[in-house]
Amino acid sequence: MPTKEDLQTFLRTRRSVRRFKPDPVPDSAIESILHTATFAPSAHNLQPWRFVIIKDSAVKTRFGEAITSKMRADMQNEGADDSEIEKRAVTSLRRMDKAPLIIILCRDVTYVHVDTPEEAVMGIQSTALAGLQLLLAAHAEGLGGNWICWPLYAQEATRAALELPESWEPQAMYFLGYPAEMPKIKEMKDVQNLVKII
Repeated sequence: MPTKEDLQTFLRTRRSVRRFKPDPVPDSAIESILHTATFAPSAHNLQPWRFVIIKDSAVKTRFGEAITSKMRADMQNEGADDSEIEKRAVTSLRRMDKAPLIIILCRDVTYVHVDTPEEAVMGIQSTALAGLQLLLAAHAEGLGGNWICWPLYAQEATRAALELPESWEPQAMYFLGYPAEMPKIKEMKDVQNLVKII
């Protein structure tokens, strides 16, 4: 039975991993990760999270082209240099190609208590909690992971490329695989400067 110190160490040693070995992630590990992710808390216990698993290289290519096309258009509108745009697109496509497993985290917008802006935010927050739970579950399986926000900037392109239901709102993307690097130790802010006790 792990001690509380063991568990705190486990939680504190999760790091973002950006380079992976080419080994595929076993289906049993994927199932375990997703099952654990669904134990996250959610507002009104609505469990609005939905997961899209991408392993097929052709799907990765189609999705990558869709999302980088949107990224190129956004960067052009912002006045970015063509060489900078192309460099960013090539890097993004390479990262997607090298990730053994990609999981798109979505929020089902129909799962709200009442249709108000506050309830929508609760749904987004609930979905984000499942995302953190997913990363911790991957860590437990010996996998590295990286949280990517690209789908937020290209929700329609993501939905179209992956043929998602209209109610599935893309929120985040996770690259998962066995680490091919040792993540750097993070410099953490002093918790005393982040807390107000009253």
